[in-house]
Amino acid sequence: MQSLYEWDFKRALGEEPDVKELVGRNVKEFGAGLEDSEFPSELARGVLEHLEDIDALVSKFAPEWPIEQITVVDRNILRLGTYELKFSPNIPAKVAINEAIELAKTFGGESSGKFVNGVLGAMFKNMLAGGEVKEVDRQQPAMEEKRA
Repeated sequence: MQSLYEWDFKRALGEEPDVKELVGRNVKEFGAGLEDSEFPSELARGVLEHLEDIDALVSKFAPEWPIEQITVVDRNILRLGTYELKFSPNIPAKVAINEAIELAKTFGGESSGKFVNGVLGAMFKNMLAGGEVKEVDRQQPAMEEKRA
């Protein structure tokens, strides 16, 4: 999220930052002991590869907030959460939404957690209504039943 924030912020200043370089620097500086140091790069790369679709989805589910008017922090949390929710095959929907909410509560404003929850929650309900369920989410109920 930090690398996407920095990438977005620098683009607003007219720069064209290299997100791979930003992620590498941030992992090196803040990711000591990170088990899978490639994971943040995969996420950032995935967000940028799907950026147009992601921004369109955020705009659809937050119609009162044009994408450029959403704060840089909230915008990039929503981008990351949307990527994980819609395009990442290995991240369960509940995990994607909960992680995004926690990021918003930690780094966003007073109402960021509720805003992110509302947008991603509506997006997920729409996915379910359309029968759009990732394989990892189909497996979740079976795994929860085994634990019970």
